[in-house]
Amino acid sequence: MTYHNMDNQKEKFPIVDEEGRVIGSATRRECHSGTGLLHPVVHLHVLNPSGDVYLQKRPEWKDVQPGRWDTAVGGHIDYGEKPKEALLREVREELGITEFKPEFVEKYVFESHIERELVYVYRCIYNGLIRPSAEELDGGRFWTRKEIREAMGRNVLTPNFESEFMRFFENG
Repeated sequence: MTYHNMDNQKEKFPIVDEEGRVIGSATRRECHSGTGLLHPVVHLHVLNPSGDVYLQKRPEWKDVQPGRWDTAVGGHIDYGEKPKEALLREVREELGITEFKPEFVEKYVFESHIERELVYVYRCIYNGLIRPSAEELDGGRFWTRKEIREAMGRNVLTPNFESEFMRFFENG
């Protein structure tokens, strides 16, 4: 879904409990305005066979974390959509990838001053062509673990990615 340089503030998101059961709905604006409404998202970490991690660059117009490097794929789960369906859709929209084998890692609650998300985390090893969406992203590239560690805490990466990197890559 493309909104050409603006997130649709009226887009409806499902509101869920911590198990992921849908208990209501709210708009993007309501979810991103400090209400604490828990809404589900999917993240995919894409690694190449050498273990480098693909990061996307968030455009400056995004309402959350503009201009920072982030998880390869991240997106909201639409109302009525299952996490795996959202993952396949987002990966196709953001990176142009259709042939990959996602492995479920974990789900957890991420909280910031503007939003609360139930994050379904997946990962995959991928060695094919990646075509980042010109509408949704400012490009992307593979980063070595060393480059990521050096960028941590310098307002280069999103806090969400930094916490997932520490949780899923540095200890595992």
